[in-house]
Amino acid sequence: MSRLQAGRRHPVRFSLNGSPCAGEAEPRLLLTDFLRHQIGATGTHVGCEHGVCGACTVLIDGKTARACLTLAVQIDGCEVRTVESLAPSAGRLGILQSAFKRHHALQCGFCTAGILMSLDGFLRQHKRPDEESIRDLLSGHLCRCTGYAPIVRAAIEAAAELTDQSGESADA
Repeated sequence: MSRLQAGRRHPVRFSLNGSPCAGEAEPRLLLTDFLRHQIGATGTHVGCEHGVCGACTVLIDGKTARACLTLAVQIDGCEVRTVESLAPSAGRLGILQSAFKRHHALQCGFCTAGILMSLDGFLRQHKRPDEESIRDLLSGHLCRCTGYAPIVRAAIEAAAELTDQSGESADA
């Protein structure tokens, strides 16, 4: 990336949830603010702004990242996925979202977007996670409402459904 000048807006071109996207950002603009206020992707929530709570978690080139610790200019040329990418179409929930709904794994919903994105990235890498590995993943998120048990149950159910859908055998 070329040298960035403070106070000057720089073009940022990237893919957002599978579609080309572009905007301009000053070098110090956080990805959370860029996504929410310039792009209109408001599903990414701003929580602690220190990378602790996990509410702002997105996937950048398939890896989880805290959008509150990422500068918008850093995503130039990247593939960014937000919680909006999980629904297969307008008005329909994705597998993970549906499992959250069935298990009452959200209450106020503030932390949910970040948890869903962390789980989405995790479940793409771990087809048959156990409860301990899910709880370990969730230790990077703060949820004050659910107590985590419903989230764990929803994640295990979604993992099984995703594995069944991909056609993998239970013995693989």
